[in-house]
Amino acid sequence: MYSLPKQIVSANRANVETFTTFANAAFSGVERVVALNLNTVRSLIEEGSSTSRSLLAVKNMQDVVAMQATVTKPDFDKFGAYARRVYDIASQTQVKISQMAEVRVSDINQRLDQELDKMAKNAPPEADLAMAALRSAVSAANSAYLDMSKAAKQFAEIAEANLEALTAITNVRKAA
Repeated sequence: MYSLPKQIVSANRANVETFTTFANAAFSGVERVVALNLNTVRSLIEEGSSTSRSLLAVKNMQDVVAMQATVTKPDFDKFGAYARRVYDIASQTQVKISQMAEVRVSDINQRLDQELDKMAKNAPPEADLAMAALRSAVSAANSAYLDMSKAAKQFAEIAEANLEALTAITNVRKAA
């Protein structure tokens, strides 16, 4: 008799747990990017200090000019490695969240299917058309979710290909 409030409380509890899990996964990814950025800045500061010390130790103008050429040269390898690490973090976070979403959507679909079966058993014979329309709507929503999931995976593949192209360009410039 009072199962509906219990179901609502249970569903809300599950939703809070799901949100917390998603938020923790996203926060973990952000945390890793922040740590990467801090380490990158620390490395740049150390390199800058080392370069400054080297410039101060130079005794003649010829050494200054030679050193300046190496200091001002862009370091595509470091940029490529940084971009790769950021991409890896984003990719790993996206995969983790996608997996959690797939599990959640599957669970919701299973429960929804069970509830639709219960409704169909208790519905009057005239409600067949409405039940068919409801099942069709659920099927269309599932299809849209699968299409979005495929598009997200294709986007990730394109991003991976672009990153590999960037790495190849970096290697070509480095060789030149």
